[in-house]
Amino acid sequence: MFRKKDLSQLIMELRGNENIINWHEVAPQEAQTRAIPESVDPRIRLALANRGIEQLYTHQHTAYETIRIGENIVAVTPTASGKTLCYNLPVLQAIAEDDGSRALYLFPTKALAQDQKSELNEIIAEMGIDIKSFTYDGDTAPAIRQLVRTAGHIVITNPDMLHSAILPHHTKWISLFSNLKYIVIDELHTYRGVFGSHVANVVRRLKRICKFYGSNPLFICTSATIANPKELAEQLTGQPMRLIDDNGAPRGRKHFVFYNPPIVNKALNIRKSAVVEVNRLARDFLTNKVQTIVFARSRVRVEIILSHLQELIKNDIGSKSIRGYRGGYLPNQRREIERGLRNGDILGVVSTNALELGVDIGQLQVCIMTGYPGSVASTWQQAGRAGRRHGEALVVMVASNTPIDQYIVQNPEYFFDRSPESARINPENLIILVDHLRCAAYELPLTKGEQFGPLEITEILEYLVDEKVLHQAGDTFYWANQSFPASEISLRSAAQENVVIVDQSDLANVKIIGEMDRFSAMTLLHDEAIYLHEGVQYQVEKLDWDHKKAYVREVNVEYYTDANLAVKLVVLEKDRTESRRFSTINQGEVRVNAMPTIFKKIRLSSFENIGYGPINLPEEELHTSATWIELKEIDPSLGTKTLEQLLIGISNVLRHIVPIHVMCDRSDIHVVSQIRAEHTQLPTLFIYDHYPGGIGLAEDVYKRFDEIKAAARNLIKKCPCEDGCPSCIGTEIEGISGKHKSLELLGAI
Repeated sequence: MFRKKDLSQLIMELRGNENIINWHEVAPQEAQTRAIPESVDPRIRLALANRGIEQLYTHQHTAYETIRIGENIVAVTPTASGKTLCYNLPVLQAIAEDDGSRALYLFPTKALAQDQKSELNEIIAEMGIDIKSFTYDGDTAPAIRQLVRTAGHIVITNPDMLHSAILPHHTKWISLFSNLKYIVIDELHTYRGVFGSHVANVVRRLKRICKFYGSNPLFICTSATIANPKELAEQLTGQPMRLIDDNGAPRGRKHFVFYNPPIVNKALNIRKSAVVEVNRLARDFLTNKVQTIVFARSRVRVEIILSHLQELIKNDIGSKSIRGYRGGYLPNQRREIERGLRNGDILGVVSTNALELGVDIGQLQVCIMTGYPGSVASTWQQAGRAGRRHGEALVVMVASNTPIDQYIVQNPEYFFDRSPESARINPENLIILVDHLRCAAYELPLTKGEQFGPLEITEILEYLVDEKVLHQAGDTFYWANQSFPASEISLRSAAQENVVIVDQSDLANVKIIGEMDRFSAMTLLHDEAIYLHEGVQYQVEKLDWDHKKAYVREVNVEYYTDANLAVKLVVLEKDRTESRRFSTINQGEVRVNAMPTIFKKIRLSSFENIGYGPINLPEEELHTSATWIELKEIDPSLGTKTLEQLLIGISNVLRHIVPIHVMCDRSDIHVVSQIRAEHTQLPTLFIYDHYPGGIGLAEDVYKRFDEIKAAARNLIKKCPCEDGCPSCIGTEIEGISGKHKSLELLGAI
């Protein structure tokens, strides 16, 4: 008969597993509390008491008192530490004191906004005060939109909706903008890169409109742990910020384990699939009724793990006790899963990073990550999903074969001793800035000498007059175009001429399911590409490049596609340079001409190449920011072909290492090697931002190049292969020790 084991027994068993290469313990911490301030309304006190809150954690108390004296704050504490009360308490208090007060809450996703609305409305119901809080997003019924605009004390929305549906129609929102006391920006750390650069400009437009209606709201920001929360909050809001990081929330003992699957092919250093090991580990916890969350990096991975796990546990606890959670699920489905996790009806969930953000799913005991989530900050966010208050918790990160995963598990000190990454934004990116100035002019006329954030914008306004977008009368610039600018501008990309994705799986119901910027579409939406959308695989039947449309059909295949780009780079301008003995490191502007050549089909489980095909598309041009390294002296015994292979191998390592150090997605930055660069004829490595105009990532690479180089050398050195493999430089190089020569070459840089 099967005897159930508890978590501490399972932890003891796991300690003996030979695949565990690091075991780290986080000590428990008692709660640090303060009395609820006297100024808090008795009805709010009663509502908090009904929820078991008799005292505030130190960070909640500090946040409340700081906001009450009129300072903007950014509160930074771990997952599930009660950050929500940092903004709900002062907002509810302000409305209890003055029924005319209004607040605007911004969340990065609709799911998070819905979750927070439910919690907020429960407190409001217990207070017994008539406070109206509403979500305003694409799902809001037209019948209640009017009510939200005129009577909503608290309007909960997302940046995309604020940008395209609220600010352009501000005259319908006079009640909100003329009485706005607080703007809440939750999950601040998600506003980085292009998205963050756009949102900073949306906030500039929001502040203009508030000023026009006579309000001057305070900003309340909350964030997971990143290296520069105060700097990011100040860049995003244009306001001075007080950092609050005196976390008073309790936590239980947490075990953080790095697990490296066994090697199955010693010659090629190929390990057992991370997915197989994750399934085996999760099955052990679930069959012992230990509540577990499994994170996977892609939507298709979620579905693969979920179907395998449901098959593995169906005879023990029933397949319905584990569920999937990702973008594309209907809101009521997501609510049902969240509820089931909170009350214990659902034992396990397999999720993308959708559950990394603060959706309330109760207290889980185990978190298993399929591969490294991509940043230190993200990893701690996911780890925070286990052990949310008291009791023991276990976090297991199962490494995949990729260089980035192998680097992290072989260098645990890098992860545990390092503060999380800095989040970078560049609101002054000219393409993004001009787009938002067009939107701002549509909303309210702009005047000569007016500041937009820290910038004097008259020169750009005069350019827009020449382009017949604005009309100048005296010192005032008016919108002079028939179009509605916000509808053309996506906050998720820098270039606006996007490829529309058309699903024709059901010819009776052809529909548009998404869009993608042109540069990415070349490698992700070419004919026969496998495109993932909301957990579903689609094959691109035809990419109509001239009309910017990709026609796709739903499929179910065991592979994904990866395209090769032939890239030509031309240096336009050198901004910074540093000469060293064997190399020169530069940073500046480049022109990238890219043409996709072939695509490969790669098996999902083993990453082996199972086929390929040609891509026939015209060349695309991108002007962006780059850091490039020119090699001045090379060992003459290396032939041209060998040197080319070595540079490709080093590029492969840098492609995985750079995103860890500059906190971006792998698709945000590209690494290309050239055996003879056009401007010098020297062997050169280029690292460039994959966005028009750049968003500051390449500058960061220039500043931190020695740190990045050391990490790349460390990854190659610690890889257990002999001469190069898929976990480091990508492949063996005929006739030489590719691994040894790559280390030599990196040393010379």
